[in-house]
Amino acid sequence: MKTVGELSLLVCLIIVFFNGRGWSQRLPRPRRQQSQVPCFFIFGDSLVDNGNNNGMLTLARANYRPYGIDFPQGTTGRFTNGRTFVDALAQLMGFTRYIPPYSRARGPELLRGVNYASGAAGIRDETGDNLGAHSSMNGQVANFANTVIQMRRLFRGDTNALSSYLNTCIYYCGLGSNDYLNNYFMPNFYTTSSDFTTKAYADALIQDYTRQLTQLHSLGARKVIVTAVGPIGCIPYQLARYHGNSSRCNENINKAILLFNSELRKLVDRFNGGQLQGAKFVYLDSYKSSNDLYQNGTAYGFEVIDKGCCGVGRNNGQITCLPLQQPCADRRKYLFWDAFHPTELANVIFAQSAYQSQSYTYPVNIQQLATL
Repeated sequence: MKTVGELSLLVCLIIVFFNGRGWSQRLPRPRRQQSQVPCFFIFGDSLVDNGNNNGMLTLARANYRPYGIDFPQGTTGRFTNGRTFVDALAQLMGFTRYIPPYSRARGPELLRGVNYASGAAGIRDETGDNLGAHSSMNGQVANFANTVIQMRRLFRGDTNALSSYLNTCIYYCGLGSNDYLNNYFMPNFYTTSSDFTTKAYADALIQDYTRQLTQLHSLGARKVIVTAVGPIGCIPYQLARYHGNSSRCNENINKAILLFNSELRKLVDRFNGGQLQGAKFVYLDSYKSSNDLYQNGTAYGFEVIDKGCCGVGRNNGQITCLPLQQPCADRRKYLFWDAFHPTELANVIFAQSAYQSQSYTYPVNIQQLATL
């Protein structure tokens, strides 16, 4: 068995070039470099789930073809054709192997980080129940606490050394989309839209999220990325449903989301301003980055921005990809892979902008966060 020192050195190997299909030639490949941080922990929903839902009784699963059709390891449970946003981001930070899902992460590999994300998950526990089993943000934080216990054994009970190690890692938290898609704007299944105004609901989500992020901090998280909710009123699923108009965004949903995003940015200021000691939070404006790509897709080679590459019904947005369905031939021309999720190329573009630009990150970009 390798020692902790040997395993820590393992995550500092030279990065390999990006591989797989779906990479645009106009986007530069990252240079070979050492891993900027020793580990990367991921919390979120189907946008970054990499297999945690595979063994659950749920409709929110992607462990069948054509999902993963362009991924080097094939179908893994990722809700896209290739790499997710965090896959691409991890590669940019220098990781030479994909961060494992919590469902199969064991032993020394925990030192590189773990992905706890779960399709249909939300900040609220009941979010996503309409689709079946999932691990909510509360569940994901509990799973991280269990990971910390396991890591303590790897550090031979040296809690100070473990704490110092965890303080240097990067943590990604991308929740909230399902709290609107699979909760607030699903009145036939949930009562939240009658229990809360859009402002009160955003405040309630922020209150819960504050507690959850504070728990992560108490467990050792210091460098934390929190993502805004994207303009989900413009995804193929909503375009297919909104008054039968296949190209008009549902601005009622988008306006509600902006209330949450505004409060989330304020939360980042509070955390960084001393509310959480040593905290270095970054707000990732996924709403603006997604909207900019939606408005300027042709500049990146996207020819189809309102339909899924695979799916069923209007805009390929009424039903997600069916098992063994034949997707579109050239995924690089599509912004959306299915009714809800971006294609690999879109994920790579998002990751590059978040990593090296401050157009969508506040107060620093992710490359800068890694060095703090």
